[in-house]
Amino acid sequence: MTADLARAEPADLAARAARRHVVVIGGGIGGLIAARECAKIGMRVTLLEASDAVGGAIRQAELDGVVIDAGAESYATRGGHVRALLGELDLTDRIVAPEAGGAWLAGIPGVGAAPLPVGGLLGIPANPFQEDVRRVIGWSGAWRAYLDRVRPPLTIGHQLSLGRLVASRMGAKVRDRLVAPVTTGVYSASPDDVDVDVAAPGLNAALTRVGSLSGAVQALRDDAAARAAKAGGTEVAKAPGAAVEGLSGGMSVLVDALVADLGQLGAEVRTGARVLSATRAGEAWTIGVESVADAEATESPEEEAVDPEGAVDLEEIAADAVIVATSEGAARELLADSVPALVDAEESSAPEIEIVTLLLDAPQLAAAPRGTGVLTVPGSHTAKALTHSTAKWRWLREAAGDRQIVRVSFGAQGEPAATAALSDEDAADLALSEAAALLGAPLVRGALIAAHRARYVQSQPASIIGSGARRAAARAALQAVPGLAAVGAWLAGTGLAQVIPDAKDEADRLRRALLWD
Repeated sequence: MTADLARAEPADLAARAARRHVVVIGGGIGGLIAARECAKIGMRVTLLEASDAVGGAIRQAELDGVVIDAGAESYATRGGHVRALLGELDLTDRIVAPEAGGAWLAGIPGVGAAPLPVGGLLGIPANPFQEDVRRVIGWSGAWRAYLDRVRPPLTIGHQLSLGRLVASRMGAKVRDRLVAPVTTGVYSASPDDVDVDVAAPGLNAALTRVGSLSGAVQALRDDAAARAAKAGGTEVAKAPGAAVEGLSGGMSVLVDALVADLGQLGAEVRTGARVLSATRAGEAWTIGVESVADAEATESPEEEAVDPEGAVDLEEIAADAVIVATSEGAARELLADSVPALVDAEESSAPEIEIVTLLLDAPQLAAAPRGTGVLTVPGSHTAKALTHSTAKWRWLREAAGDRQIVRVSFGAQGEPAATAALSDEDAADLALSEAAALLGAPLVRGALIAAHRARYVQSQPASIIGSGARRAAARAALQAVPGLAAVGAWLAGTGLAQVIPDAKDEADRLRRALLWD
């Protein structure tokens, strides 16, 4: 392949690319990125999305004239992948940082609510006697956590489970009151199921080197501060969620820019196009598509199998290659015949999450009584977490005027969303009640101006124990089939910072094979 590349003339490469037709099934961020990577070298690209809008977990809604993020509201800054993409799309000037204010923790036994301690790592404190830490775990919890400093390092560096590591070193109160709210809020998972080496790279090694877990946390923070200072900056990411950014106008700005760019590159983006089959014969693929006029939007990528209303047209599309960018369940069903090895690969569990966004006439919330959001001690509240959106994002506060916007999240790994069986009205009432409890402020039904409910299946995070092996097995099965690639959170891990570079890599692998193999 390298020799062919060296000898190939630009005109020949352009002609080869133009002869190739790639069909992308699924219009989430992974699908949009993969389609763009193929289209920008001149390949013919057709993207098929079953619902009436692309974007996947990035979606927007309108509440009484205010446009809000109904799905993902921000992205992790790690790796710089998202920022680089935003630069390519001329969106750098739309990047915004969340407001200062910090998060709170609710449901603390004997305490109620308190600011989330700063200076830790995934909730693990560097100093258990720090005042904000001691307030959460009490004196008995602080002294138990301190034993970590004097315990012999018998099994240091060998514990895979974050929860078990924290409990064995610093006690159950640190795990249950500090770490569990963070892992449940960030990963929708119990700390016992979180892989230390993936969620906190370097922590086990630092533990072995320093001899205590709290010391390892401080060592990692010192290393990060030293790197930041060397780079000419300062360490600013103190609390969970601090290392994120958003976009003025909402994350759908990114989706709109990608769709516009695909149009300029000559790619075809079709919505209301449900793929029924994808079969391979020889070196070609045939895609069976059910196209629907005026397709109704679905609330979740998992609802791709639901027949929308409207006139239905059936067609077959020929392609040289296929990129599957659907949810895991849809991908497995679609590729059952073409990739039989995928059937044998273990399927990951994926919790169903619901987010209820409330627009409120609640001047008592203007002072942000609980900062930018609230995490909960598992089992203490029905809601998993709350984001005070107008306190967190200046652009949204300006758009909402004197009104307040909060997002209440329900559901976690192994725990169905409490709103799942409720009507929209009842779900809004439950979210309002939970918001009042979490924010420590009375909210009457009359304060609710409008509400929006979104449901989606959250792919298993890469930090869950065993996730890496499951994803590797699935990807190996997929890559063994010529002319096929698959992208998305179920293979890359959750979050744009993982989905975007993975989609680029997979698209690059596929297009190289199409051009030179």
